[in-house]
Amino acid sequence: MESFITELLTLLFAALRSATPVLAVVLGESMTQRSGVINLGVEGQMLLGAMTGFAVASITGDPWLGVLAACAAGIALSMVHAVLVLGCGANQIASGVAVLILGGGLSAYYGIPFVGEKIDTLGNLNHTFVSDIPLLGQFLGPITPTVLITLLAIPVISVFLFRTRTGLRWRSTGESLDITRNLGHNPAPYQLAAIAFGGLMSGFAGAALAVDYTANWVEGMTAGRGLVAVGLVIVARWNPWYALPAALLFGASEALNLKLQSWGVDISPYLLATLPYLIPLSVLILSYRGLRASGGGMPAGLKVVFQSAR
Repeated sequence: MESFITELLTLLFAALRSATPVLAVVLGESMTQRSGVINLGVEGQMLLGAMTGFAVASITGDPWLGVLAACAAGIALSMVHAVLVLGCGANQIASGVAVLILGGGLSAYYGIPFVGEKIDTLGNLNHTFVSDIPLLGQFLGPITPTVLITLLAIPVISVFLFRTRTGLRWRSTGESLDITRNLGHNPAPYQLAAIAFGGLMSGFAGAALAVDYTANWVEGMTAGRGLVAVGLVIVARWNPWYALPAALLFGASEALNLKLQSWGVDISPYLLATLPYLIPLSVLILSYRGLRASGGGMPAGLKVVFQSAR
């Protein structure tokens, strides 16, 4: 029984660590979409954040500077989307795809010198008071700062969104631009801030992956995590509190994939590698009817975006 609990806790914390980059993007994109803007370019922002964070950490030797640089890179690339959508009135879907391609290309080109380089990681909770906690200490010890920051972001974002006047205006912007204007507020600053925050979180997610989780840089290392996160925003019903279980779908699937391979299961590793994508997709498909019947919490402003994309 004790060995079973140990194995379960190990799998749980491995899932949490794997889910952290996806969770950060889900939180950021949820806030962006709450303002009535969808950004499919988060995958490109993740890639540019990962490359920039790793490059700065490699050059300076300071992984925290790498994290800050990754966040700045994510914001900078998200501003391309903001200019196209808010400034030029471009189609949000097309603009997001353009940002995705741009981020992928920039990260691939400027990341060439850093392939194979090694950097110092952010460390973990080992050798702190946390590691002295009976039973849980050995599992909580490997938890890293990016995991803690992302988990703390959930209540902070929720309080801001649902318990502050600015958060109310943020949500009203996503429901109707006309109503927001009639109430005497300009929706553009809220949408600009929402896009920038989504960029910050996707850049942070890239840093969590490259600087903290893997401590290396490889072209295309996000492997579709950003696009999966956009789908998981729907599963989470645009609610920060539901973002964690939604992201854990991906993290648990990835951890299970690695466990099954370590156990020597007689299944092709290529098929096992599809688990982190198939399981969230299956949950999204299975929940589609319920989401459609209840409206799923989708901001009314997003419906206009999808209707205009037809």
